[in-house]
Amino acid sequence: MLVKDFDYYLPEELIAQTPLEKRSNSKMIVVDKETKTFEHKHFYNILEYLTSNDVLVINNTKVMPSRIYGKKIDTNADIEFLLLKEIDKNVYEALVKPARRVKEGTTIDFNGLMTGKIVGKYDDGICHIQFFYQGIFLEILEQLGEMPLPPYIHEKLKDGSRYQTVYAEVVGSAASPTAGLHFTDEILQSIKDIGVEVLNVTLHVGLGTFRPVSVDKIEDHQMHSEYYKMDAYTANRLNVAKEEGKRIISVGTTSTRTLESIYTKYNKFVETYEDTNIFIYPGYRFKAVDALITNFHLPKSTLIMLVSAFANRDLIMKSYQSAIDNRYRFFSFGDAMFIKWGFPHFFIGNNH
Repeated sequence: MLVKDFDYYLPEELIAQTPLEKRSNSKMIVVDKETKTFEHKHFYNILEYLTSNDVLVINNTKVMPSRIYGKKIDTNADIEFLLLKEIDKNVYEALVKPARRVKEGTTIDFNGLMTGKIVGKYDDGICHIQFFYQGIFLEILEQLGEMPLPPYIHEKLKDGSRYQTVYAEVVGSAASPTAGLHFTDEILQSIKDIGVEVLNVTLHVGLGTFRPVSVDKIEDHQMHSEYYKMDAYTANRLNVAKEEGKRIISVGTTSTRTLESIYTKYNKFVETYEDTNIFIYPGYRFKAVDALITNFHLPKSTLIMLVSAFANRDLIMKSYQSAIDNRYRFFSFGDAMFIKWGFPHFFIGNNH
């Protein structure tokens, strides 16, 4: 299968540079896998498609202000780091720019608040950096860091909380699980009020989000691993949902990868915390997820491959083109897509 099969043309002006004033006013294209049709709505219409027979799974990861700037102690050269994940006590995997200016042993000063030492140097701008500081690391990061907005966003973010979901809780992500950005506290409460069970998982978004697919054949691409966690309560409730034939709706590709990783490995949901490098592309058979709320993804990305696996490549490409024709906003601060299977009141069991 070729990566170019997942390419599409997007006018640059449709890349959302700022969040909407109200999160839930985003447009939403509703894609029906059964009828192979789609319709145009707004995200606040999501309640029309949910029933008490649904379970909604959200990713409660919280984005670190993980883009930090320092100076080499020996030359005073400016160095930028994007912290991806903690790999040991005070040691982080990071993307470094310019990578040629650092090597193992290089020491960086971060505005007098802490120092960092490069303890590993790898390909593709990756390094391992160990931090030395007094106090609490996350508090120092709050002073030094910026929200790690993707490179296609050129506007300055006025309110850092707009790159967090309203339910963000567990600090550790290098990027936001952006499908969740459309939810407000009010909509979440309304969803619960109609009897939908809302459950949390955690997946800390890492390098896989930033790394482009650089091969021609999909099968040759290597996914980077990301940390995820499911607690015992969520595992138990999801297993009950399966037994009762409820519809499991995943919010975002991150929640989807978490659910599918666990169910693929254990053939049920279990309490666990580990890493996943699951790569979902057409041909994959979904075992855990019945419906998906997601955003619009970059051309030739692993994420557009995942949604194409969940629905159908041709259907996804047609819906993307319809979104373009209707001037949807794309990517992180962009509009939403809801991929469903038939109608909730007809839904019985896991029907793929």
